[in-house]
Amino acid sequence: MAAQGSAPGENLKINGERLWDSLMEMAKIGPGVAGGNNRQTLTDEDGEGRKLFQSWCEAAGMSMGLDTMGNMFARREGTDPDALPVYVGSHLDTQPTGGKYDGVLGVLAGLELIRTLNDLGIKTKHPIVVTNWTNEEGTRYAPAMLASGVFAGVLDQDWAYDRVDAKGKRFGDELERIGWKGDEPVGERKMHAFFELHIEQGPILEAEGKQIGVVTHGQGLRWIECTVTGKGSHTGSTPMYMRRNAGRALARVTELVHEIALQYQPNAVGAIGHIDVYPNSRNIIPEKVVFTIDFRSHILETLEAMVDELNATAPGVCADINVKFTSQLVGFFDPPAFDEGLVGRVRDAAKRLGYSHMDIISGAGHDACWVNKVYPTTMVMCPCVDGLSHNEAEEISKEWATAGADVLMHAVVETAGIVE
Repeated sequence: MAAQGSAPGENLKINGERLWDSLMEMAKIGPGVAGGNNRQTLTDEDGEGRKLFQSWCEAAGMSMGLDTMGNMFARREGTDPDALPVYVGSHLDTQPTGGKYDGVLGVLAGLELIRTLNDLGIKTKHPIVVTNWTNEEGTRYAPAMLASGVFAGVLDQDWAYDRVDAKGKRFGDELERIGWKGDEPVGERKMHAFFELHIEQGPILEAEGKQIGVVTHGQGLRWIECTVTGKGSHTGSTPMYMRRNAGRALARVTELVHEIALQYQPNAVGAIGHIDVYPNSRNIIPEKVVFTIDFRSHILETLEAMVDELNATAPGVCADINVKFTSQLVGFFDPPAFDEGLVGRVRDAAKRLGYSHMDIISGAGHDACWVNKVYPTTMVMCPCVDGLSHNEAEEISKEWATAGADVLMHAVVETAGIVE
């Protein structure tokens, strides 16, 4: 095939069947109970998935780098030894009841991009590096995007190593245990650009009939861990007017969060996800509830206003029923605006390939959001059925995966520069 300069033509396409086969093969590792995956970070299953990815990369002629946070960097050399690499990738870890595509599509599409370039004998000026970021999901170890956060310099590595899971196991210890702690200092790598392909994890693209989401911004996020403290007592013998019910306070704050988010439409969302009730007994009025509020917006002022309103209002809402409210910030990142030049390349690639597309704001957090703080970054999105994600029923079509990977390849190769 004759390459068509730095903006290759429509005849440059990835092998959609091979990409899909790779997705299905990876999904065999850490299977869930309902057709998805449970490949949580730093588990044995995570280590097995990493090993498979490494074997595929080495078979494609790439060299593997590994940093002290366990981030994997598979490199295909460019023709210019002084040119900074173009990075592409996402994550292989999943939720406990995760799907087969969240994160994994972005990593394996990067691999497929390299395989396609190899098949066609195409060389690029800049090296291309396919990346697997450690602990994007943040389920076993909070916060999410932990390793990319350390890479970007917004989180401290020692602090990250000291994160513990529900069983008290340290992140740093588990990273060593599964054998994926590298020697390369985290954050030393320099990037020419970073691209991340991801499923939308929302319903917009499918509802609009679009194959490609051109991601212009990401949402900022604030996770606020709240504790409401009342008094545990017998559900049958405590008079209603004497109760200090922490569960009732949870209900009131849940409604408050919903009302706050509604005030800032259409550019804000908010909900309570994680909840722990103590002592969690059928016949004891809850004495304490610990829960996490998730506020998001791509407008920083809106995000901060929602948090301020919560902290100003929630204590009084709880005090009205004789329950105490306290809170602390446990996860955050400010809304990123992705690099306009790279966003333009994604949009142009979708046009050139004839894929229907629209600009979109990412509703979820991604490693690209942290990398964007230090290097030019953007994202490509494809639809998912009914917008469902973080669920074993998560599904995409082979055609959507292929379209997303095609657009990704065109944007990456244009940035890396084809060498005739």
